[in-house]
Amino acid sequence: MTGFDRYLHDNLLPTLPLAFGVILAGRLVRWVSARYRTALDDEVRASIEAGGVPSERSKRARALAQTGEWLSVSLLYVVFGVIAVRQLGVPLPTLVAPATVIGVALGFGAQQIVGDLLAGFFLFTEHQFGVGDLVRLSMPGQTTGVSGTVEELTLRVTKLRSQQGELIVVPNSALRQVTNLSKDWSRVVLDLPIPVDEDLEKVLALVRDLAEAMAAEPAWHDLIIGDPVMAGVETIEVGYVNLRLLVRTLPGRQFEVGRELRLRVALALRDADVRTPNINLGSGTSS
Repeated sequence: MTGFDRYLHDNLLPTLPLAFGVILAGRLVRWVSARYRTALDDEVRASIEAGGVPSERSKRARALAQTGEWLSVSLLYVVFGVIAVRQLGVPLPTLVAPATVIGVALGFGAQQIVGDLLAGFFLFTEHQFGVGDLVRLSMPGQTTGVSGTVEELTLRVTKLRSQQGELIVVPNSALRQVTNLSKDWSRVVLDLPIPVDEDLEKVLALVRDLAEAMAAEPAWHDLIIGDPVMAGVETIEVGYVNLRLLVRTLPGRQFEVGRELRLRVALALRDADVRTPNINLGSGTSS
């Protein structure tokens, strides 16, 4: 038996079944993870169809399932690589120097990836948001930005689906300020500009009764938490005042409740012949 035949028999051939087993194990992990996520998606879909919202447990479970799949498959291939190197007879000490050079090069060139992984790790450990949450990404101190539903969350990137159907992929290290719009509960804040010469007490009672009647309806009762709060006069402007109505809702359902509430308030004010003030947005005062 030649040297090559001995190497083929003792080193190369035993490595092939190992590689085949690792590939099968990776496929099994992906299959189990996909089945588990499908079961969670069915649970979430049933909750939404029943008029509820996805639970925090299901959101975290789905995100952890994706991360667990990625880590398990990565660990499988890393372990296989180490075993395959030894099985093929490559002396590990000779790889120390090249590995050091490669490690230093990766350390400089992959700083962004390392930052993404670290940021993703803290996202999972701190439960900041999960798959299915409605979030808004913005710069610190700003209230506007990119909004969407978290469709996928891994250690490296966060994927959002906007209302227009666009898929937005953001590296985790680029997340500066994340506003979770579907955490525990949400709120509809409705400001109504009313001329100062109107009967404000009448308008307050009208809007309060309308909101309470809507909250008592079966179609909206499960979406509205507690009684609507008529906060009263929020600000006083030139010629008009802003009346504020606060309605607490289930997480992520504030938009549909707010749209219906605005429609009803607008129709009620029209029927009550309450005039709308002429607000000149281009004017202003200086001191």
